[in-house]
Amino acid sequence: MIELAGIIILGILAQWVAWKFKIPAILPLIIIGLLVGPIAAEYISDDGSKWIEPIWNGSKGLFPGDGLYYFVSLAISIILFEGGLTLKRSEIKTLGPVITKLITLGSAVTFFGAGILAYFIFDLSWEISFLFSGLIIVTGPTVITPILRNIPLKKDVSAVLKWEGILIDPIGALVAVLVFEFISVEGDSGFTKTALVEFGKIILFGTTFGFTFAHALAFVINKKLIPHYLLNVVSLSTVLLVFVESEIFAHESGLLAVVVMGMVLGNSKLNNIKELLYFKESLSVLLISILFILLAANINIEDLMLLYTWKTGAIFLAVILLVRPLAVFLSTAGSKLKFNEKLFISWVGPRGIVAAGIASLFGSKLIKQGVSGAEYITPLVFMIVLGTVLLNATTARLFAKLIGVFLKKSEGILIIGASKTSRLIGHYLVSNGRHVVLIDSNERNVEKAKEMDLEAITTNIFSDTIFDNIELNDMGYLMALTGNSDINKYAINKFGKQFGENGSFRLVTIQEMLDDSNNPREGLFSHTDDYNALMELTGKYPSIQEIELQDKEHYIKLIEITNKDKDMIPLFIKDLEGELHIISSYNLEIETIKKGFQLVYLGKPFDMEQVQKLT
Repeated sequence: MIELAGIIILGILAQWVAWKFKIPAILPLIIIGLLVGPIAAEYISDDGSKWIEPIWNGSKGLFPGDGLYYFVSLAISIILFEGGLTLKRSEIKTLGPVITKLITLGSAVTFFGAGILAYFIFDLSWEISFLFSGLIIVTGPTVITPILRNIPLKKDVSAVLKWEGILIDPIGALVAVLVFEFISVEGDSGFTKTALVEFGKIILFGTTFGFTFAHALAFVINKKLIPHYLLNVVSLSTVLLVFVESEIFAHESGLLAVVVMGMVLGNSKLNNIKELLYFKESLSVLLISILFILLAANINIEDLMLLYTWKTGAIFLAVILLVRPLAVFLSTAGSKLKFNEKLFISWVGPRGIVAAGIASLFGSKLIKQGVSGAEYITPLVFMIVLGTVLLNATTARLFAKLIGVFLKKSEGILIIGASKTSRLIGHYLVSNGRHVVLIDSNERNVEKAKEMDLEAITTNIFSDTIFDNIELNDMGYLMALTGNSDINKYAINKFGKQFGENGSFRLVTIQEMLDDSNNPREGLFSHTDDYNALMELTGKYPSIQEIELQDKEHYIKLIEITNKDKDMIPLFIKDLEGELHIISSYNLEIETIKKGFQLVYLGKPFDMEQVQKLT
């Protein structure tokens, strides 16, 4: 009881440490597992026993017999299902060729390159070598996101790394599962017709069960045949049912089935997909916390000693300095990415949770089957995971500065609120070369923004998860444009330092409009226009206009007109280089106005006869 409670407590503690210090959770989880497992047994305990013994050894242990294997299998099935849910067909269609090549050509280069290296460096069999290489294909968003969230990067670079991590997770798992299944079949039957038939059965039943049950679950959910309070637990039980049933019909096909099920369900028209994802994410956090402490603790000191050789360093260096760069540079050939950007993508390739979890599962299974060299799988993959996470977590920011991909000034604009006015302003900013992201808790507003090809995120402004979005790592300006003045003020106070280093602005309130002496320094656009004025004008004149300026005096006169005419609201000043400067409610304090600058405003066009009289 104490060991089981200790695992949960230590696991959640590791998750908190990861959040606090902005590092991938897998790092403290595995370190804690090693400390309470092989390290405690070798260097701390008086009787040479582990503080946490995952497998019953005759006197202590949590899981008797194959119990640990069954728990790991079920936990990995849920984690892979959740990964499959995130793989959207629409996202693949809109991905640039760089990301598409990374998850196809890049995966193939890693698979064959690392496999050949493992064969010649560690003298492993071809089967075990390619299982190892299949396992280290994956990177994963859980390790990429904490590393990149505080590194201001060009949007293209962070997008490539983010989407590679999301998409390659289930794809890499699929490759590893297929290689393992072929090894298992080949180990029993040799390279014979029977082995190929068994392999075919695994593919057939895995895909069939996954596809069929995904559609069945989507049907009963959409038809509301499941009460809302049972939705998540029914989905969970269905995942476990698919895994077990597929295993019964074709041994070792369960993981393939749940990955396929997740992919199909994630791309179906499911009304409750977001709720299902949130539940699976929360469950995955708990399972991952327990799983990796158990897996790391289950490693023996003898397994770690297998890595006490120059070969370990050789294969690690070869993977990060040869295989990863080769995969990236081949995949990005002919793209718009610069050499230093390709170099940074090559450097950042931490392996994650799926690699470590499946490695432990497959390694223990193959050892029981007596497959030669299987004892190397778990420690080798854990070494790659820990090594790459440690390397990237400690050097990525410095490396970005050294090679010149670190943004010295963040020019992105974060807009709080995705109303019609926000979408109109966001579209104008994007058309003028600015990176813009809109956030809103209203899903309909976000969908409308995406229909205009704007980046938009559905999130609660009061949630800390907003800091996890890599899309926001180049934000330097913050504009709070909601109809709730309290939310606007809250956004400025909470996110101003993180996302508004170059300027944080919010709309003025009605009370501030009525009191000329109460004009806030962070007021946006005009001291005489609030959210209601913006929305009313957007409905009346849904367009953004530009008018050329002659000098500062000309600008001041035009601003005075907009202050009197409620059909015009000033937004930005566009300089001679095309750069846009946000106008605050102190709009007359603009210092430099030259001939050729333009006033950007919302509303009806100026009366040109009236404008000509001003010059």
